[in-house]
Amino acid sequence: MIFDPTQLTFNEAGLIPAIAQDATSHEVLMLAWMNAQSIARTLETGQVTYWSRSRRAFWVKGETSGHVQELVEMRFDCDQDCLLVLVNQTGAACHTGRRHCFYRAIHNGEVQEIARPI
Repeated sequence: MIFDPTQLTFNEAGLIPAIAQDATSHEVLMLAWMNAQSIARTLETGQVTYWSRSRRAFWVKGETSGHVQELVEMRFDCDQDCLLVLVNQTGAACHTGRRHCFYRAIHNGEVQEIARPI
């Protein structure tokens, strides 16, 4: 079966959430948004391309920072409304300089930092 992005369920803004996960360690790195064009660009180039909602523009991960995400595999869930992007991550995935964006946890009702910048 040939993949057709129109089979995915996009929100009213034409976007779908994309979870980036390290292909080797399986660490969840970040969540961002993609549209049909960014999905096509990612599949074509092998460089993960998101849609920046704030800039209203394509965002090739690592284009300015050097912290690139090389596509290993793209998956979609059973409802076809969320993507899982397995990547080879170079450097930090988070704009704060951390390996991943999920660096805060709630322990006994208090927020704790569980990862420092790399």
